[in-house]
Amino acid sequence: MKKRITKLMALLLTTSMLVPMTACSTGGNEAKSDEHVLNIWCWNDEFQSRFNDYYPEVKKVSKDKSKTYLKDGTVVKWTINENKGNNYQNKLDEALAAQDDKDDNEKIDIFLIEADYALKYVNSSATLDVVKDVGLTKKDLGDQYQYTKDIVTTKGVQKATSWQAAPGLFAYRRSVAKQVLGTDDPVEVQKSLSDWNKFNEVAGKAKSAGFQMLSGYDDSFRVFSNNVKQPWVKGDTVTVDKNIMEWVKQTKEFTDKGYNNKTSLWNDAWSKDQGPDGKVFGFFYSTWGINFTLMKNSLADPDGKAQVGNGAFGDWAVCEGPAPYYWGGSWLCAAKGTDDKKEIKDIMRKLTCDKNIMKKMTENPEIQDYTNTVSGMEEIAKDPNFGSEFLGGQNHVALFSESANKIDMSNTSKYDQGCNEKIQTAMKDYFDGKVSLDKAKKNFETSIKETYPTIKKVEWPNE
Repeated sequence: MKKRITKLMALLLTTSMLVPMTACSTGGNEAKSDEHVLNIWCWNDEFQSRFNDYYPEVKKVSKDKSKTYLKDGTVVKWTINENKGNNYQNKLDEALAAQDDKDDNEKIDIFLIEADYALKYVNSSATLDVVKDVGLTKKDLGDQYQYTKDIVTTKGVQKATSWQAAPGLFAYRRSVAKQVLGTDDPVEVQKSLSDWNKFNEVAGKAKSAGFQMLSGYDDSFRVFSNNVKQPWVKGDTVTVDKNIMEWVKQTKEFTDKGYNNKTSLWNDAWSKDQGPDGKVFGFFYSTWGINFTLMKNSLADPDGKAQVGNGAFGDWAVCEGPAPYYWGGSWLCAAKGTDDKKEIKDIMRKLTCDKNIMKKMTENPEIQDYTNTVSGMEEIAKDPNFGSEFLGGQNHVALFSESANKIDMSNTSKYDQGCNEKIQTAMKDYFDGKVSLDKAKKNFETSIKETYPTIKKVEWPNE
């Protein structure tokens, strides 16, 4: 009898232990207690797809893509928080603040940042030195574009690394260029757009031919803001660079004369201007924008195959435009508190330092990302067989390669995102004639002081 009771108790105990284990295993993103988990945080699936497609250690990916399984048994868990407003940063900040209280399998190991707010994290204790702490060498990082390192370096310490560079060019409609300039050849078009005076002159010609030079208020902003002579903030003072006011002057003129279509970045009208029925000469775009946003918007059938015959696919080309600039980019940070430095080093080294892996991303016709390898991009730039069907067969990498070497990030500051956004918002009412320039300036001063309470005054350039 005792033996039967003992066996029954053992059976009940075993069953009760299995119940929570089964519940845990069906929890989707929750890890099993014996799994080694690497947590990666980002705001969209761009890096996730690069990781899954090009990291050599990937074994398989879960159906819902929330987990990636590596060959050594590590489970990569993806946390993607859409970057609307400051949603991504807010959730990231909360998680990083609680990092010390988490188990190793719950701690953030890698998180991604963008250029506009990079210094917020680079200057914090939340990120590790990719050389001293993670273990990358100067040789590993030696083939990367210098600006991609400068933007995430503080006091000589590099705190992040990227697989991509994002130099910008001017993308224009070939058919429109032929009507306005009599040619769609990138070399000849560049001669007509090589400085702002020439650019503005062509805007007048485009208007006379029934086109707008640009779509909206914000299109040229990055080109001006990337070429300022000083950072936005020093001490407690915001200094509005003369180049920013040149953008204001140009945009007001373009708006008043009908040289733009009064749209704003990312709205429906702006996207439609890039479609087959668009009447806009061109758009300032960096690498990712041309290969993904512009191409998608150009299609008559977004669900159809991206090829000549589908909307404006093939009716685009690129030239350098009036000034070098960059727009965007994503960087990988190693989070303080991670216990996975060895894995992080391998990921960073293979996806952001390995020329052969990065060249494969660029050579993939469905991606053609401009990757962070100087020698690799120079090799592709000289390849007579490489070209973009979307750009009419043009080897755009050759132009991006030239532009990337001219980018200067010495005036970057942690206030860039707020200042860039607030100045554009404040000036919109001025462009539309709703307020005077002086009132728009006052509105900017008010909003920037609310955004950054430590700011005491705003200085404007002498007109």
